[in-house]
Amino acid sequence: MTTKEIHGTVADGFEAVREEFAAFVATERADYEGQLCAYAHGRRVVDLWAGDGVDATSLYGVYSCTKGAAHLVVALLVQEGTLELDRKVTYYWPEFSAEGKAALTLRDLVAHRAGLIGLDAGFSPEELADDRVIAERLADQRPFWRPGTAFGYHAYVIGALTGEVARRATGRTLQELFEDRVRAPYGLDFHLGLPQSLEPRFRPVQPMAPTPEEQAELDATPTGPHTLASIAYNTHVPDPGELHDFANSRTVRAKGQASAGGVASARGLAGMYAAAISEVDGRPPLLKPDTAAEVGQIHSTGYDLVSRAHRSYGLGFQATADNLYPFLGAGTFGHSGAGGSQAFADPRSGLAYGYTRRRFAFPGGAAPENERFVRAAHKATLAS
Repeated sequence: MTTKEIHGTVADGFEAVREEFAAFVATERADYEGQLCAYAHGRRVVDLWAGDGVDATSLYGVYSCTKGAAHLVVALLVQEGTLELDRKVTYYWPEFSAEGKAALTLRDLVAHRAGLIGLDAGFSPEELADDRVIAERLADQRPFWRPGTAFGYHAYVIGALTGEVARRATGRTLQELFEDRVRAPYGLDFHLGLPQSLEPRFRPVQPMAPTPEEQAELDATPTGPHTLASIAYNTHVPDPGELHDFANSRTVRAKGQASAGGVASARGLAGMYAAAISEVDGRPPLLKPDTAAEVGQIHSTGYDLVSRAHRSYGLGFQATADNLYPFLGAGTFGHSGAGGSQAFADPRSGLAYGYTRRRFAFPGGAAPENERFVRAAHKATLAS
């Protein structure tokens, strides 16, 4: 097989998605590898991959796409009444009240409004892999802005914070709840805690390979050592390591760190969001329409103090239409990943989407090629 071959299938009416994928792959580096999957109304309609050594079951570090899995669990707990969004976090987690955080509600916490983006002293690599340690340390941390007054991306820690609330309410971790209530029932290749037996299917993350022009652009926007962004991304510690190596840590993959430690295929990403909003294999949607509408409703929008750009968030999810793809339906919810992965559900059209790639994309976050794939998939779904 050569890297220019496209493998997999598309349903009738979705040929344009394959054409867009093939056109993109033809212009990429020879070592490109990635997967693209989409569901329409609970039916898999796109299932494509390309690259040497990759197939539909290959697994990738999906970074912040993990937040979508974590907060699907939170949504299920809210839906059944185990968690109440407008209760104070301290109702579930009394120790959280330290340093002026006593009034913060779960709703504000999930919407990136807590101001607990990291630690003054930072985390060691071992600590950053462990949600329980992150939560324990942040319970004593003074917020970096007054909770509830602004928002900023809690890049490495939001899953640990909301996960601790879930653990206090249920006695089980987010990882355990996700396995039992989402991953296992649907047989999803999306893991918050990758079993050792599946390690041979993991494709180690490759670093970004920017052109000289792209590197110049990256160098033109450096981040100082004491900024909110450096604290949120834990780059203010003496030896922060490289972001592309985070998912390459077996410890991170084994623990399934709930903000960025998930491992998935495109099938797993798209399948999870399909299950969230549609009947799949005779099973009813995981989320009732009112729940899906609430998690997709924009709760924080405007200037993100961490990214220093316009961002919009629902409840633990990115507001995907506002952030990236304005042609998608209002209330679309999902999450992209630092390496270029993307996943979301558009309840209005019935589209569920997942994309993975091995090499970090420039400039980080959802890879630019997603725009053309999403547009084609959305158009075909509306016509289906």
